[in-house]
Amino acid sequence: MKKRYLIIACIVICFNGAAQQLSQVTFSNGAVFSWFSLLTNQNILIRISDDGKILEYGTEESSYYNKNYFAPKLVHWSGSVNYYEQTADSAYRGKIKNIGSCFFMYYSSKDYPEKVGKIKSAGNLSFDYYEKYQDALTAGKIKNIGSSAISYYTLYDNDAFKGKLKMIGQTPIEYYSSFDDALIKGKVKRIGGAYYTWYTSADRREFQGAIKSGYQRQLINGITYILW
Repeated sequence: MKKRYLIIACIVICFNGAAQQLSQVTFSNGAVFSWFSLLTNQNILIRISDDGKILEYGTEESSYYNKNYFAPKLVHWSGSVNYYEQTADSAYRGKIKNIGSCFFMYYSSKDYPEKVGKIKSAGNLSFDYYEKYQDALTAGKIKNIGSSAISYYTLYDNDAFKGKLKMIGQTPIEYYSSFDDALIKGKVKRIGGAYYTWYTSADRREFQGAIKSGYQRQLINGITYILW
């Protein structure tokens, strides 16, 4: 009986050690995609570019009093971080092997050119990428993170948002078009059921281009979207 409990405990520990989730999606200037953030079971945020590169990792500085507060720089995390050695596949060399309990695998040098050296898995999350034949603007960009499918506006869409994020899982993202005021074109208009308005060139100069309505930090369908 004790042996059985030990086996179950080991399985639970291994599963929890691998468990990560897509936690945040961040835009700068309310318009330009910045990064996806994974949250590990150790509460470490790992920021990843839309072409599958690790940008930064650490913990987030937060505020108890301002729900819109956002610190662009993560607080340094001093736990275990290891790298793949020079003897590994050339696509792996020098890349991060693990951040705490989150282990990374990468597409090898023998994979499609759009995927070589990019994150293949982070703990329990698998990654895939768009290939050239699908659309020139999306080639090499992340196609899915775990069960969350990710799509982008294409070459055939309005100039103000072509190439931008279009949908994450079941959450659509819309932007102001090139027909809108010059100061707000390309800015986020809607994420799921959350709408955003911005001050335009018709408003007082000190407000122009700033957010007028809509929280800059919102939890939508399990993911926090941040506009800063």
